Amino acid sequence: MARTCLAVILAAGDSTRMKSSMSKVLHPIAGLPMISHVMRAVRDAEIQDAVLVLGRDADAVAKAGAVEGMAVSTVLQTERKGTGHAVLMARDAIAKGFDEILVTYGDVPLVRSETFQNARSLLSLGADLVVIGFEAADPTGYGRLLVEDGQLVAIREHKDATEEERKVTCCNSGLMVINGAKALGWLEKIDNKNAKGEYYLTDLVEIARADGAKVVAVDAPEAELAGCNTRAELALLEASWQNRRRHEIMLSGVSMIAPETVFLAFDTVLQQDVLVEPNVVFGPGVTVESGAVIHAFSHLEGAHVASGATVGPFARLRPGADLGPDSKVGNFCEVKKATIGKGAKVNHLTYIGDASIGAGSNIGAGTITCNYDGINKHETRIGENAFIGSNSALVAPVSIGNGAYVASGSVITENVPDEALAFGRARQEVKPDRAKQVRERALAFKAAKKAGQ
Repeated sequence: MARTCLAVILAAGDSTRMKSSMSKVLHPIAGLPMISHVMRAVRDAEIQDAVLVLGRDADAVAKAGAVEGMAVSTVLQTERKGTGHAVLMARDAIAKGFDEILVTYGDVPLVRSETFQNARSLLSLGADLVVIGFEAADPTGYGRLLVEDGQLVAIREHKDATEEERKVTCCNSGLMVINGAKALGWLEKIDNKNAKGEYYLTDLVEIARADGAKVVAVDAPEAELAGCNTRAELALLEASWQNRRRHEIMLSGVSMIAPETVFLAFDTVLQQDVLVEPNVVFGPGVTVESGAVIHAFSHLEGAHVASGATVGPFARLRPGADLGPDSKVGNFCEVKKATIGKGAKVNHLTYIGDASIGAGSNIGAGTITCNYDGINKHETRIGENAFIGSNSALVAPVSIGNGAYVASGSVITENVPDEALAFGRARQEVKPDRAKQVRERALAFKAAKKAGQ
């Protein structure tokens, strides 16, 4: 039978060193709040129950910490009395009788589920308390994990360590897994008889050993356990996450010419044989299918790029952009909430928004779908194998039929039938007060539409 585990995630800090208007755990790494990264790692470690210990921005942190597949409850820590006190905020949940209690932090976003699983496995093999540590390149300032005969005997803070103890490079991350049957009793024995008058979770090591328990340490990579207190550290965490994810994606069969210049989001999906040129940014919600090419200096967010399609250079795909197989969106083009059919080409200097373009159609340079009248958005529909000449403006709502041809420099305000040729060039006219009337009609239409919903 699988062992049960409760995760207690400490996320109540005031974030003063971050100098931010919001809690530091809400700051994003790869487009996802730090706390969300932590919660996903907890869930992926096959832990079904969690308690978030909250303070600043409690509602927003709770929302960001809610993940599918895990029951997450919250408690509010109104006083900051140390890490031991923070964990005891989850007293009621701990008392329910889980086999294991995992303690982690909301500002350690690079921790992997495998690290949690490794620590948990030692409890199943007979350990009562497992402290997760790391080999520090520079241990200055970190608490040292002092191990004798395979057992962790103490966590010694740097300021309290002897010269010999300071030579130890195995350091404390603050993360640990505790025997669930003993956790509450041990936590309640932590006292605040120290210079700061706080309750330190690290005291559990001595408390557990005094109880005859088996206490051990387990190593994890230093970069994975890095915390965040300042904007500078946030940037370092971002860089570390990006390096790790780029490496994983390239091992999966994706080519990056200059990987250090490519920036990924937490959910970027790049399939095998995708080629990514330098200086490309992927925002959240992007999927690029096999064989597609993303040329240099392109920005994609909320977009789908089908197999064999090409994007850029210098292209922007905004949310809702959906490129069909072998289609092309070229240089200095922007696509928003639009489908580009199979083999269709939007080559250069073009804006396509709130539109659908049929297979095989060609959109000339400088074409604009005029989708916004100042109040409402409208749709442009272009059929298959249509040709839109350069420097044309398609004033939505409007439809261009299959095989239709729009002459260069046209302003199209009416539907164009299949196989027809359309051109629209007129001399300037001025209509007094017409702009005001158009806005009033548009507002009335919008109000009526809303009332109908």
